[in-house]
Amino acid sequence: MEKSIARTIAEFAINLKYEDLPEKVVHEVKRYLYDSVGCAYGAQHTKDVTIMRELALDMAGNEEATLFGFGDKMPAVNATLVNSLMIRALDFNDIYWKEDPSHPSDLIPAALAAGERTGASMKEAIVAIVLAYEFEQRLCEFAVPGVRERKWHHATLTQFVAPVVAGRMLGLTVDQMVHAIGIAGSHSHTIGCPTAGKLTMMKNTVDPMAVQAGVFAALMAQKGYSGTEAVFEGKEGFMDCFFGWDVKEQAVAPVDMQGREGVSTWAWDLSKLTGGLGETYRILDCSMKAFPTEALTHTHISCTLKAVTENNISYDQIESVTVTTIARACDILFDPHKYRPESRETADHSLPYCLAAALVDHKVTTQSFSDEKMADPRIWEVIDRIKGEASMDFEAMFPAKQPSRVVVRTKDGREFTEYFEFPKGDPREPMSMDDLENKFNSLSAKLLTPERQALAKEMIFSCEGMTVREFMKSLIV
Repeated sequence: MEKSIARTIAEFAINLKYEDLPEKVVHEVKRYLYDSVGCAYGAQHTKDVTIMRELALDMAGNEEATLFGFGDKMPAVNATLVNSLMIRALDFNDIYWKEDPSHPSDLIPAALAAGERTGASMKEAIVAIVLAYEFEQRLCEFAVPGVRERKWHHATLTQFVAPVVAGRMLGLTVDQMVHAIGIAGSHSHTIGCPTAGKLTMMKNTVDPMAVQAGVFAALMAQKGYSGTEAVFEGKEGFMDCFFGWDVKEQAVAPVDMQGREGVSTWAWDLSKLTGGLGETYRILDCSMKAFPTEALTHTHISCTLKAVTENNISYDQIESVTVTTIARACDILFDPHKYRPESRETADHSLPYCLAAALVDHKVTTQSFSDEKMADPRIWEVIDRIKGEASMDFEAMFPAKQPSRVVVRTKDGREFTEYFEFPKGDPREPMSMDDLENKFNSLSAKLLTPERQALAKEMIFSCEGMTVREFMKSLIV
């Protein structure tokens, strides 16, 4: 019998050792830890985090794992959910976007919570985080085109990775991890509506919920619960259901999809999911965010800021702003709901709103989505002057590039054009350590003194000598 996909993943995950990891990979894990902890600090008092923390505290339970910053102790399953939401809540954490998008750092709390539960070392946590990025990013390339094109959310991918991350920290056997993947993959498929139209708190919550479910699946498997081994390739498994074809007969052959404009075939690229494991590491290809906004907004924000700051253009001088982008960005970011966002979640996925904030303030920060800023009349004065147009040429360049052309026209007849292909934070335009430190310090300024900020950075970048429990204790404010 041919080895299942889940077993191939489990064998690699169980056998990977800290000593196998190149130094640059370990360093990159620390960079994403630093970035993610900063995002968690910045989100501590958002409404969604407050609600989720209160629910978790009300449920109480065994004191197995710690919440970032707060220091509350609770069962690992619940700590995973709250901590993952803290990293995700501001939409400021990392981004990987190929056929599908994802935010691999949402999975970091699965490693930390399970590691606290077992008393594991940070070296083991680093290995688990490498696995999180490896398989989350590979799954973003597995479906061609991605499952998002079939209106499914990327949390559907996360469900398969979270049990791998938690299972590694729990010391599962290969068989147990295969079961854990099968358990999680049987119930956590997420429809696309959390990121479509008028957005709610669920936009940032569905992925943390999939991570939580993966930790629970790993705990179930550890106790002896069984799950479907052929959860990917089996009859009515992931591949069969999402593309609607008999996997046994057609393996990775494309399938015609009638009535889908611009898409004639759907396929699975198994080599992208399991080929060349250990030869390189996907975490080196992930991106960080320079703005707390939806990933497809970033090149457009950068173009707009360059045009208005270098030419000293104030918002009231602007006649129009025309943004040329890929077709899917027009669909997501210029949706009619996005011109009158009523929540932070909709605003940070609204390109018109993000650009209006950039035009008014000449910057985009977490404060751009505060209640006060969303009531700023200048935003609403300029937002309807911003229009989007789709380019099929740009679409053909994506996802290898994320092109943007922004044309700013002023009322006195001047015209300024900027064109970027990569957002800041892309591996080809990486954030420097100074950029990262500035981001962390800005996000944590209300919680940490400058001295504590410096100590946090030093601790995170030398964490391999610590236990996970020591690591989490040191992050309590």
